[in-house]
Amino acid sequence: MDPTDQSPEEVYSVWALPPEPARGRLRRLMAGLRAAHGGPAFEPHLTVVGAIRLRRADAVEALHAAAAGVRPYTVRVAGDRHGGFYHCGYLLMEPTPEVMAASDHCCGHFGYERPTPYMPHVSLIYGDRTEEEEEEARKKVEELDVDIRGLQFEISELALYTTEPDDVESWESVEVCHLRGSD
Repeated sequence: MDPTDQSPEEVYSVWALPPEPARGRLRRLMAGLRAAHGGPAFEPHLTVVGAIRLRRADAVEALHAAAAGVRPYTVRVAGDRHGGFYHCGYLLMEPTPEVMAASDHCCGHFGYERPTPYMPHVSLIYGDRTEEEEEEARKKVEELDVDIRGLQFEISELALYTTEPDDVESWESVEVCHLRGSD
């Protein structure tokens, strides 16, 4: 971290990016939910490090250091036959040791302390909904992608995004790191 860097601090998050074809499948699902329920557009992602305020150079440096210590890993939609795969606008992902370790490792490099326990998920839609609307959205997910509970994919990219909490449409990719497999 450069003590002479006087650039303004911004809010950043680290995302694990789904590869194709999972990324396209999630985009279509998200677009279908937005068409039915509104809300802003954003890229499909699994948050690894939550919103943290840093200078850009420090955030990029932390991303590179963190990514160097993470190998590609598999994520799967969690769920049971009672609909537990979808909750409040997101797909719950299985909290496997690999998924949890990747987040813990990255949080350590960013000095990020979680305000709540880590719950891996892929957000599908943002916005406030009543309980009835939330149930409609859950049904819409199943209608748009009947096999969503079987979705799994390998994470091989971590990305740094600006993520100002009150302005989802301003979010933008800053840097992407490709995870390296074992040598």
